[in-house]
Amino acid sequence: MTRGGKRVSEHVKKTKNRWLIALAAVGIHISIGSVYAWSVFTNPLHDQFGWGLSSISLTFSIAILFLGLSAAFMGHFVEKYGPKISGIVSASFFGVGMIGSGFATAIESLWLLYVCYGVLGGIGLGVGYITPVSTLVKWFPDRRGLATGLAIMGFGFAAMIASPIMGSLIDSVGISSTFYTLGAVYFAIMICAALYLERPPEGYMSEFAAGGTNVKPDLAQLTANEAVKTRRFWFLWVMLFINVTCGIAILAVASPMAQELAGLSAAAAATMVGVMGVFNGLGRIGWATVSDYIGRPAVYTTFFAIQIGAFFILPSITAAIVFQVILILIMTCYGGGFASIPAYIGDIFGTKQLGAIHGYILTAWAAAGLVGPTVASWIRETTDSYAGTLYIFGAMFIVALIVSLVIRIDIKKLKEANNSKQLAS
Repeated sequence: MTRGGKRVSEHVKKTKNRWLIALAAVGIHISIGSVYAWSVFTNPLHDQFGWGLSSISLTFSIAILFLGLSAAFMGHFVEKYGPKISGIVSASFFGVGMIGSGFATAIESLWLLYVCYGVLGGIGLGVGYITPVSTLVKWFPDRRGLATGLAIMGFGFAAMIASPIMGSLIDSVGISSTFYTLGAVYFAIMICAALYLERPPEGYMSEFAAGGTNVKPDLAQLTANEAVKTRRFWFLWVMLFINVTCGIAILAVASPMAQELAGLSAAAAATMVGVMGVFNGLGRIGWATVSDYIGRPAVYTTFFAIQIGAFFILPSITAAIVFQVILILIMTCYGGGFASIPAYIGDIFGTKQLGAIHGYILTAWAAAGLVGPTVASWIRETTDSYAGTLYIFGAMFIVALIVSLVIRIDIKKLKEANNSKQLAS
């Protein structure tokens, strides 16, 4: 009995605090999310080295491209080696990428900056994005939305935290030293966070359910290669692609569009863009938490219903306040889409290879990053109005709404099949 008691006591000792696991996840996402503050470097790099603005912006585009590629191709690595090793790999790539960027600017090499910040930093971004999320879904079977929303909110808010720090460092110590400093600080934060991350112990899920919490069973337990062969996977991919394409496009043109359609001044439009960033972050935690109560399928249907109305109504809005409120509402749906997708994946594919499946789904983000701003600019130039852009995106959301309803039919059929199997057994 004592031996058995000892075993139980050791088991309890080894089980880490899941809220500290969540905090570690937020630490990683706040670090890598600083990529969205890249624009802070744009003018200093242009002024100091004379590099073209498009050449400087390409650094960010390469980083986002490698985020998507590494998330897709490294998902199996995350599942095989676990969050601790994956977190260390992410910290190493991101930290070396930042420090290497300092060296690249010190020797005035734009190509080396592309390799260090874009390629190495981008790989760190991709691995660092999926590692904490796949871990949290397993630690929070009862609050998947809240847990993943917390981490992904950190990614959304990171630019707001990093931008003033980066600006201050560039002014005081210069561009290269800013990269060195940030690289060292982010590496330290990410390593400390990674060392605390781990998978929940064997039997954690069943013990958790036995504790009286109502944990709904996953509809399936599929590998990533099995998941991509299902219609449900591609339904999720299309929904995320449309949500992100339209959201990124709005972010890219928000300021000039608000000036053209609602008559905002340049200063007021710039302030509005900052507020949109805050609500992008709040939408991540808010909608993801709501999804724990009403379900992921209902949340996605709600996103698309709201945005169909918003995009079709925006061109006729001339009141500045109303225009800004609608844009902010769109931003909450944009952020909420990112935060709710990992929990949705867990619900319908299980947690066996959630990191790998999440990585595959995130290729929709990489594709949307290329399509969204390009399409928005092309429609604006072709029609000479942002109204046409909004109407086309509204039509895309009608497609997304239909997909969100069709996947619910598939989920219902899967639930019925699972119930039939249980009754037969």
